[in-house]
Amino acid sequence: MSLLKQLQADMISAMKNRDKDTLAVVRMLKAAVQNAQIEAGHDLTSDEEIAVMAREYKQRKESLAEFEKGGRDDLVEATKKEMAVVEKYMPKQLSADDVKKIVTETVQAVGASSMKDFGKVMGAVMPKVKGQADGKLVNQTVKETLSNL
Repeated sequence: MSLLKQLQADMISAMKNRDKDTLAVVRMLKAAVQNAQIEAGHDLTSDEEIAVMAREYKQRKESLAEFEKGGRDDLVEATKKEMAVVEKYMPKQLSADDVKKIVTETVQAVGASSMKDFGKVMGAVMPKVKGQADGKLVNQTVKETLSNL
């Protein structure tokens, strides 16, 4: 089932259950996917759909950090609920250990020997973890791995 069809089905389910919070988030996600589809001029591939969901999740994660810093507990809770809904449409996230393993394998595969090879390693790692790991976590892991060489 395509992501748009899944979002449509979940939107109808949320309407029937009178779940206003979930309904609002699903509507936003559906609009984001439809906008991306219009921009692309074709039906989105699963990778493109994952990229849209990752972008939506990242926006909420950044908002959450700002709300926590500003002491807005009411918005923190609402944003956490939104993030939980978005997570349902994303692939399972890799653990920090899984990311470290992938980074270590990639460093060996590309023959990286210092921080100068950071770009080469990141370029090879990101396609492997696309949509399954946060870019900041990958970035940090690559830096730690390269600095320990």
